[in-house]
Amino acid sequence: MNTQLSTRRATCLAGAVAIAAAGCATTANNPKDPFEGFNRAMFAVNEALDVVIKPVAQGYDAAAPLPLKVAISNFFGNIWDSWTAVNNLLQGKPGDAVSDVGRVLINSTIGIGGAFDVAGEMGLTKHSEDFGQTLGKWGVGDGPYFYWPIIGPRTTRDTFGWMVDVYVDPVWHVYHTDDMALRNSMVAVHYINLRASLLPADKVVEEAAFDKYDYIRDAYLQHRRSEIFDGALPHEVLDDER
Repeated sequence: MNTQLSTRRATCLAGAVAIAAAGCATTANNPKDPFEGFNRAMFAVNEALDVVIKPVAQGYDAAAPLPLKVAISNFFGNIWDSWTAVNNLLQGKPGDAVSDVGRVLINSTIGIGGAFDVAGEMGLTKHSEDFGQTLGKWGVGDGPYFYWPIIGPRTTRDTFGWMVDVYVDPVWHVYHTDDMALRNSMVAVHYINLRASLLPADKVVEEAAFDKYDYIRDAYLQHRRSEIFDGALPHEVLDDER
């Protein structure tokens, strides 16, 4: 089922957080975080905003029937598959790109607009690629780490990548200005659903004994590194290319 993507993301984040907790206690002077004072202030802003956003996500998670949540995750995941295909192609993975296009075609038709992950049942693996990962594959460095309100942690590279992702997101462009209410409703549902998918990771962070800000930063950086190198360490990637 396509809902496995959201579950997998939440599980990966929770796992990365646990690794960060078990593996290291980061000092306040992390070289990847030269603007820590600014970032901690923005983190506090985000925590204040989440006082409103998180209960909405929790209410949605508790009230929405599981089949509905699965269908919503599948629908937005199907939209993202088209952009994933482009990024896989830009990253030099044409096989994955073809698979992604196949997923979109199958799920948009047989899967009733993406509500059902028929392609996954047929063996077409779900990928998740964004433009920040593509820039990383092209050799663009992380740059300084930032924590932004609403969108959360990002490296400098991933901040620019996120801007491109949002710009090309069909949800923002399919609906014209005369139907802004519908578009905005879709955006709200999308991000509430996404926020709800991160609730399991919240539990791990909240139960942690260390600084929550450090926790999230280290987990994010480790997780993004893994995504960019497709789960392999840089030296393993180099060994495979020889």
